Amino acid sequence: MKTDDLLRLLRRHQGVINASFTPDEFARYQDAVRALRTAGSDVRAVRIALRRVRVSLDPLPPGSELYRRLTQFRTAGTTSVLPDADELAALLRLLDSVEWPSLADASAELFRELRRELLAVPARGSDRLDPVSAADPVAAGLIRLTGTDGREQYPDFQFAPDTGDPLPVVQHVNRMILADQDPWGAAGWWLGRSVQLAGVPAELLGRVPDDTLTAAARALTDGGEVAW
Repeated sequence: MKTDDLLRLLRRHQGVINASFTPDEFARYQDAVRALRTAGSDVRAVRIALRRVRVSLDPLPPGSELYRRLTQFRTAGTTSVLPDADELAALLRLLDSVEWPSLADASAELFRELRRELLAVPARGSDRLDPVSAADPVAAGLIRLTGTDGREQYPDFQFAPDTGDPLPVVQHVNRMILADQDPWGAAGWWLGRSVQLAGVPAELLGRVPDDTLTAAARALTDGGEVAW
């Protein structure tokens, strides 16, 4: 199934989505679809956006036809991944027509809650970075989160407990999942549960081979197939 087939499938089953989702859940789904438009023709960014769409559809009833069809969704190669602009625009128009008075507020609150959760994890400031990373932490492959007070912090899972140096596998994966463009999404991947890894990626550092973590990230972003 190509990305365009997915978009048409979602349009056909919009009623199921409306009936199944809370305003918060719908806002998450709508934002994920909008990320497809923002991604443009960047194949890696499109793959990441597709991953966000998949996660946003988790609240669907497992017994529904749409849920069963989604389990069969796979894309391969550049041409099948990039969405047709007209197909994507049609789905976005449909989503924009859904009227929930609290939808905008729910979306904003959802992001605020995500920020609060991610900013609450153990982290360090710029003063605790090694000299090489401190020169340009983002270019060094580190996730930088900025609080509402403007303070910058770097989640501790990115660093070796004994030396405090950045973990090479984290730097590599962060570049793969475009942490420089979407640090909140990258932090969410590391700190959220991965079905493929059967655990939280950040908690698996040092417990599973680095290649396993890298493969899980590559399956979402790079060439080959993307499993829905």
